[in-house]
Amino acid sequence: MAETHPEPDPIIYRYTRQQALNDGVLVDLTEWAKETGFHCPVACTAAVWHGYVVPREGLRSLGQSERGRGHDLLWMLYHAIRRSRRKDQLLFQVIFLMEPERQETVTLKVICGPGDEGEPVLTILLPNED
Repeated sequence: MAETHPEPDPIIYRYTRQQALNDGVLVDLTEWAKETGFHCPVACTAAVWHGYVVPREGLRSLGQSERGRGHDLLWMLYHAIRRSRRKDQLLFQVIFLMEPERQETVTLKVICGPGDEGEPVLTILLPNED
């Protein structure tokens, strides 16, 4: 007797990665990531970007910038991936200067998944984000 497989449910709406980038839900870090050694697109959520990568105004006078903090983020991610055996999702930590004389160790999550065309892409999120 032949097996029957149910038909998959039709897709009603699809929110693409490109739409998320255009809407600011994700922030593209791909160009910076290439300089760090990544070979696939990399983005972070707006919560990671605004919460940790963009320095508070008082920190700019101390030399803190999006570029420098983004580099730290990507560098720590790069090494976490190299040490990890798990390739689909992992947690990693980055130390950010949050206020003068106060550093915060932040745990972040990275997910490797398919992009809009099925290509591998990396997304950096807060641990409680999906």
